[in-house]
Amino acid sequence: MLQSWAERGDAVIRYSLLGEGKRLRPTLVFAAHEALGGTGGEGVAKLAAAVEVVHAYSLVHDDLPCMDDDDLRRGRPTAHRAFDVPRATRAGYQMVALAARVLAHGLDGLPLSQGRKREIALELFRAAGAGGMIGGQALDLEAEAKTLPIDQLAEVHRRKTGALIAASCVIGGLAAGDDAPQGHVEALRAYGQAIGLPFQIADDLPVPTAQSDRPGKPRGKAPARPKATSLPLLGVGAAGPEAERLAAEAVSHLRRAG
Repeated sequence: MLQSWAERGDAVIRYSLLGEGKRLRPTLVFAAHEALGGTGGEGVAKLAAAVEVVHAYSLVHDDLPCMDDDDLRRGRPTAHRAFDVPRATRAGYQMVALAARVLAHGLDGLPLSQGRKREIALELFRAAGAGGMIGGQALDLEAEAKTLPIDQLAEVHRRKTGALIAASCVIGGLAAGDDAPQGHVEALRAYGQAIGLPFQIADDLPVPTAQSDRPGKPRGKAPARPKATSLPLLGVGAAGPEAERLAAEAVSHLRRAG
């Protein structure tokens, strides 16, 4: 019976991890690592994979009927639609442990001090916890069908979306070595924190019925649960330019640090 449960869980995990997606967060791990002169190879690839597993687990749970109640993710049925709610819920929890295991294997392959390895692990799981992604999801649920003031909405996005994006940048930078300049690591953090909001604004923009190049967005379909977004505050026409402005501000953190 235990083996059967494990095999069924593996099927949901594979389905959730191997679908189409932007892979933004692991890309940022690699980019930050290279920017600070890192050559971590397979070890860094495993850190990037661990970040993506955490992100994918969050999507599985975000899509559940008790949360966002979504039917489509990355161009195909969400995990609980393709399988069922209990299996999707259980697979999400299993993916947290899987992320920790992959992260540990990646850290074992990097020539870093134990202190540096501890920093990297803390970055990932703090970003995923109550002060980050999980806390942001709780705030997001509380804000359903509301128009939040811009500062409160920014806090939701800073936690739910921005925390793991920032952690991706910091993890890549820390993995470059114990001698990676702290100022550069903090510039990567500032960039990651700042880029989360414009990323979320762009993601919230409506998709025209005929548009097909954004996988997972149900075209022409209202969300099952109205989410608090920046669009009522900014307007659709101004949201794109505002996202571009905020993205430019994020890049300025990197420029200032050289």
